Amino acid sequence: MIKQILNKLPRKSSSKSLHSDDRTNEFDLSLNNSKPNSSSDKIPKLNETPKLNTDSTPPASYESLPSFRSVSSSEKHSLFIKKLSMCCVVFDFNDPEKNVKEKEVKKQTLLELVDYVSSVTSKFTEVTIQEIIKMVSCNLFRALPNLNQENKLLDAYDQEDDEFCMDPSWPHLQVVYEFFLRFVASPETNAKVTKRYIDHVFVLKLLDLFDSEDQREREYLKTILHRIYGKFMVHRPFIRKAVNNIFYRFMFETEKHNGIAQLLEVLGSIVNGFALPLKDEHKSFLVHVLIPLHKPRCLSMYHQQLVYCVCQFVEKDAKLAGTVVNGLLKYWPMSNSSKEVMFLGELEEVLEVTQAVEFEKFMVPLFRRVGQCLNSSHFQVAERALFLWNNEHIRNLTTKNRKVILPIIFSPLEKNTCGHWNQAVQSLTLNVRKIFSDADQSTFQECLVKYQEDETKEKESITKRQSTWDRVDAMAAAKTTITAATKQ
Repeated sequence: MIKQILNKLPRKSSSKSLHSDDRTNEFDLSLNNSKPNSSSDKIPKLNETPKLNTDSTPPASYESLPSFRSVSSSEKHSLFIKKLSMCCVVFDFNDPEKNVKEKEVKKQTLLELVDYVSSVTSKFTEVTIQEIIKMVSCNLFRALPNLNQENKLLDAYDQEDDEFCMDPSWPHLQVVYEFFLRFVASPETNAKVTKRYIDHVFVLKLLDLFDSEDQREREYLKTILHRIYGKFMVHRPFIRKAVNNIFYRFMFETEKHNGIAQLLEVLGSIVNGFALPLKDEHKSFLVHVLIPLHKPRCLSMYHQQLVYCVCQFVEKDAKLAGTVVNGLLKYWPMSNSSKEVMFLGELEEVLEVTQAVEFEKFMVPLFRRVGQCLNSSHFQVAERALFLWNNEHIRNLTTKNRKVILPIIFSPLEKNTCGHWNQAVQSLTLNVRKIFSDADQSTFQECLVKYQEDETKEKESITKRQSTWDRVDAMAAAKTTITAATKQ
């Protein structure tokens, strides 16, 4: 009887269900009202790879949120946070048929975020910055896809081939990059607060992405890294050191990296802003990083950007011209004609910003090497070396120091005139020969006389050597005859 009465009484709802409902309601409100107790509560763990939504079924309740135009000004901030949280979901783009609707919803949401961050008129709060960095990290920091370039020969690398290396997730990545770029560049981004979240770990993860095979991604990264370097002064030494480490690993370990050109392009603008006099750290960067970067076989990937960086140093400190030229001579290619042509082109750009006083310090070893290039059987190497005298500044430097330079290169010039197989090289040689002849006829005649004497001595030496070998052959033949007669 008592049990029947008790069963008719209304039962009290369980504490578990209440707490579960409360947590659900609190989650909806936490994006607007809650503040983290510590910075570790909300900072995303950047060393963790975001989980992809690879299920065949779409994520639960992944529907588009209202647009910013449809809500009041007071609600825009909370809507912005919700949209950021919504965009933290990462879809699998390897299967184009999966989650098509949800992917489009996310793309449109990202585009709305780009418009919002571009038009915001008040400073971003710390909570907002946390959510922005979390969303960017979830989308960008990932294992880079293999776009079938592993077996590509680096010495045959062609930058135009990058057009065919396309990340399948680029439709979302591009908008995320654009959003992050506008956030970093925005005047409403407080650098003092943001530097807590764009920290060293974040920068390292960002630098890792420079190895992406998609050139479009590397171009965005280049611009973003430059903005971060300019906005967060506290991170500048660390960024330079981290980039140097990438170069060291590339030069001395792997010789494989897709983003060397873009990193050098960023460093070119950084070097351009170095204050004078240059610090020892910056000179060390030239000696231990930029000059050794001439050694890898795939120099053509980044040579243009490397030359710009090197010339910036010479322009800022004329005394570094000798360091650069001696470095080029140290790494001068011996059996790679295409690299030799690149070195000669770089040499012209360096000499163009070199002062006469510094030029005199290294002109002897330099023009010994140029003389060897003049006699190269590869016509492009010889032709590129002769083109140096088309530069007015180099022509003036060489004619001013003709008494030293002409005796070094006179023999190669004469040999080209008499016996080079390429007609264009012979014609250019005659032009260079005329430059020195017009500048100083007496020195030219002295060099000509000496060359003729050396040629005569060389012929005599060859004749003498040949006669010696003839005597050796005769002695050997006679000994063979005597030995044969003895045996009989």
